Amino acid sequence: MSVPQLNDEHRGEEILAVFDTAFGQLLAADPAAFRVKFRKMAASAFAFYRGTACLFYHDLTANNGFGSQRGGPYLDERTSRVWIHGDLHAENFGTYMDSQGRLIFNVNDFDEAYVGPFTWDLKRFSASIALLGYAKALGDDQITELVQVYADAYRERIHALAAGAKRDEVPPFTLDTADGPLLGALRVARSLTRFGLLDSMTEIRDFERRFAPGGGSIELDAATRYKVLAAFDGYLETLPDSSLARPDSYRVKDVVGRRGIGIGSAGLPSYNILLEGHSDALENDVVIYIKQAQTPAVSRHITDPAIRDYFQHEGHRTVISQRALQAHADPWLGWTELDGSGQLVAEVSPYAVDLDWSDLDDPEEIAAVVADLGRATATMHGAADDQSGESLVPFSTERAIDAAIAADEDGFADLLVDFAHGYGARARADHQIFVDLFRNGRIPGL
Repeated sequence: MSVPQLNDEHRGEEILAVFDTAFGQLLAADPAAFRVKFRKMAASAFAFYRGTACLFYHDLTANNGFGSQRGGPYLDERTSRVWIHGDLHAENFGTYMDSQGRLIFNVNDFDEAYVGPFTWDLKRFSASIALLGYAKALGDDQITELVQVYADAYRERIHALAAGAKRDEVPPFTLDTADGPLLGALRVARSLTRFGLLDSMTEIRDFERRFAPGGGSIELDAATRYKVLAAFDGYLETLPDSSLARPDSYRVKDVVGRRGIGIGSAGLPSYNILLEGHSDALENDVVIYIKQAQTPAVSRHITDPAIRDYFQHEGHRTVISQRALQAHADPWLGWTELDGSGQLVAEVSPYAVDLDWSDLDDPEEIAAVVADLGRATATMHGAADDQSGESLVPFSTERAIDAAIAADEDGFADLLVDFAHGYGARARADHQIFVDLFRNGRIPGL
């Protein structure tokens, strides 16, 4: 796929218009947070790509050579209506402790999850591999091979799931089944402790644990604290009955405010709540966060009102989507409302370790990891369907996707390879345009 030709000035105006739609209100409310976000995005084309899902979906549905809003290869009435991650790139994978106490390596960060075409996830991931490969000075042929490996692993796993593979034939990535860098991440996660997390965020005062001052914590006034605790009470109603066994686990010890300044959370208000753990011992306390959920970028390009109306608000959407896409999700995962906005609530996990690409330079080792991520993507798509407990996708997604790919086996990998090269080049060019806009003060509001 060749990169559609747009002069830099015209493309710059297009980028600014997309940013205004996606970030305008938050940027106006907290310009400082967005200056931090944009400086992080300026660091590399990959960082820019991570922060611009809004631009990606704009391009994917515009008449600019990268796609069209209506249909596309492998998309039909069913495969266009699959629960998708929404921001699937190479760095959105890592470890978590599931509700059964197992350390799992899988897809993480479901803030952008929605219902849409399954190929959108695959294209977003494939372009991220092209950007990652370029940053590691891999040749175009090597990038092509990596995207083919991803496509083939995804295809193989989807077919196995559609054919009724038993759980032991397609196991999750755990300490017993993973290898290579995935096993390395799981072992690092296993070495972490709840006490270590608590020690980094809290202190003991008057024989009780409290949040430590500084480190980004914001002390709350009485009125805000009351609102947060009321929202916490509403959140408890959204937890599954099986989540918590000890009533004391609901007891709040302390509350502080925080403000998101990461690439994905700039300007979003959030709060940390310290809770009594499963025993009286201080090292068992739990930290949860309440974070304002954002409008997912993909939702601006999905017009089906049945999908939009399924969700109470963005917090509800995020949680329902994550529970659908992630088997045995965080038992603390829930939602609430605060100041009229939907909120996501989850544990600040001591066991979260992201996949580290910095030391991954050998093409064969990268290929092995990419194959595992292809399998993880397929498993995620296969989980969120008529077996997920939600009625929004009332069919077997793995069978629908399997049948769609089977109609043109040979073209599947080629579709992703062409897109990866084409959009990777587009994102690299856009990154330079963005840096020039930002450093020359041309982003309104900053």
